[in-house]
Amino acid sequence: MTPIHNERNHLFLNRLRKHAELIAAITSGFLIALAWGFENNLSTTTWISLNLAAFTIGGFAKAKEGIEDTIKDRKLNVEMLMIFAAIGAAAIGYWTEGAILIFIFALSGALETYTMNKSEREISSLMDLQPEQALRISNGREEFIHVSALRINDEILIKAGERIPADGVIVKGTTSIDESALTGESFPVEKEKDHKVFAGTVNLTGSLTVEITKLSSDSLFQKIITLVQNAQSEKSPSQLFIEKFENIYVNIVLVVVAVMMFLPHFIFGWSWTDTIYRAMILLVVASPCALVASIMPATLAAISTGARNGVLFKGGVHLENLTSIKAIAIDKTGTLTEGKPEVTDVYVDPNYNKETILGVTRAIEKESNHPLAKAIVSYCNEFNIDDSFDIEETKDVSGKGITAVIQGEIWRLGNLAFVGDKAQEFQNGIASQLAREAKTLVFIAKNETVVGLIALKDILRKDTIAAIKTFKNYGIQTVMLSGDNETTVRAIAKEANIDTYIANCLPEDKVTHVKQLREEYGNVAMVGDGINDAPALATANIGIAMGAGTDVALDTADVVLMKNKLSKIANAITLSARMNKIVKQNIIFSISVILVLIASNFIQVLDMPLGVIGHEGSTILVILNGLRLLKQ
Repeated sequence: MTPIHNERNHLFLNRLRKHAELIAAITSGFLIALAWGFENNLSTTTWISLNLAAFTIGGFAKAKEGIEDTIKDRKLNVEMLMIFAAIGAAAIGYWTEGAILIFIFALSGALETYTMNKSEREISSLMDLQPEQALRISNGREEFIHVSALRINDEILIKAGERIPADGVIVKGTTSIDESALTGESFPVEKEKDHKVFAGTVNLTGSLTVEITKLSSDSLFQKIITLVQNAQSEKSPSQLFIEKFENIYVNIVLVVVAVMMFLPHFIFGWSWTDTIYRAMILLVVASPCALVASIMPATLAAISTGARNGVLFKGGVHLENLTSIKAIAIDKTGTLTEGKPEVTDVYVDPNYNKETILGVTRAIEKESNHPLAKAIVSYCNEFNIDDSFDIEETKDVSGKGITAVIQGEIWRLGNLAFVGDKAQEFQNGIASQLAREAKTLVFIAKNETVVGLIALKDILRKDTIAAIKTFKNYGIQTVMLSGDNETTVRAIAKEANIDTYIANCLPEDKVTHVKQLREEYGNVAMVGDGINDAPALATANIGIAMGAGTDVALDTADVVLMKNKLSKIANAITLSARMNKIVKQNIIFSISVILVLIASNFIQVLDMPLGVIGHEGSTILVILNGLRLLKQ
């Protein structure tokens, strides 16, 4: 047999294994239909053999699971209840009813397995996004190697259209990169030299040379996969309660069924056949299958949907508790705001040419690495201005500004104290108004005359105001914690419509304030960048890190937003609310069905087939209801 045939056979067998439960359920159903359709034409032995085959094929997987779990945990479970009910039905001659019970139970089990596999496929699809090979460049030679063989400081070539195989830093080239696999953000991100790139993302346009900064096993991509896998295995408080309740409930049902097999015969005069038959129906309809399936499929679906959209939950407990938060403390810089200054206002003395002033400013600020200087240069780059000035000498005065000599004239760019008090009178005192708006002012002075003023501000993120509004719609108190001064923090709080603000906060102060909020509101979330806010994140009931995928964010917080957007938190709260709503629907529905079926059985209007359909049908419905969370 050729290697191609071997590969095809291997793939075929894998598909069979994945769908084994469904194939067994369908086969069981086919045998039941065959026995029922040809009942009058078959001998009793053949008819019983067909039903027995339906029992065995449909019930083998669940019986094996139930017996193994019972031996392991030394506790009876739902699977054992179904086995007892099916055997009991067959024992009193209701072969078809028992076989139908096994068929529908197997079908609901196959659907539950599908739900689990669907969630796992979300992770598998992520894993498939990471290439297995990389093109390494060494001493001018190019060679393809497995990603696991890459070492830190290796350089690799990534061509346009290829996925990036490992985390690293661009050393050559510019491009646009699709990071949606990590962040859920559909818009490409522009990248150039010294920018970080991550495994699993797509290089869209230009060729890149990237220096590896992490081993493949330590990549951000791999950490995300591990994080989501761990979250799926961690059970929520509701799930743990249901499982504990299941163990007690199963034993109660068995005791009641044992009594039911004798008591009605003596009290109500039922025949032994009717008594045992009703006891078997009770065993079926009282089983908590739907109740057990109410939570886990919904939780897995919600975690998968969150991961697909750049919101990582470290467990079902955090997802479940997100809607119960009463207050949310939010860091300012990099969370509410962009985290970098931008030019908002430019004023130039009417007696001077604006393009000339901006040209001189750009020429001087290009010599500095200060964030304000970079923001000013970026602003000036938007205009077609000449900055080819011969700068004779420059002097950077830390914390104040910069001085430069151009054509014998002294230019100074800096704060009010640096250029002189007369700057307050520039443009009829516009500086005071801009300062009240929490803007940073850079004055431009030529010799002793102030000729221009540039105002900069760490502006709010585009989605901040809408996100704060969403929090308030959920009845959540919003509190801003910031290390900035009172004036700046007050202005940002007013602009963002935040309820309360606290200025001049050191990291330890934030911890203190979060503790106070917990005492006042009970359940509190803290949102930060995952680095200097780490202590406060750990102190809050739920820590939410907006670290744009930083390792610290992954390690510290309970919820990680792979993109620095407050709207993602609002989306996460909405997802949590949807999940909790669906779980409540499932629990109420499943309990109601069990009570109705039990009552119907006691008044003898419920037959075994209807009991099976009602009970197992409710299980299927709650699983399908949970699967709705896979939709965004």
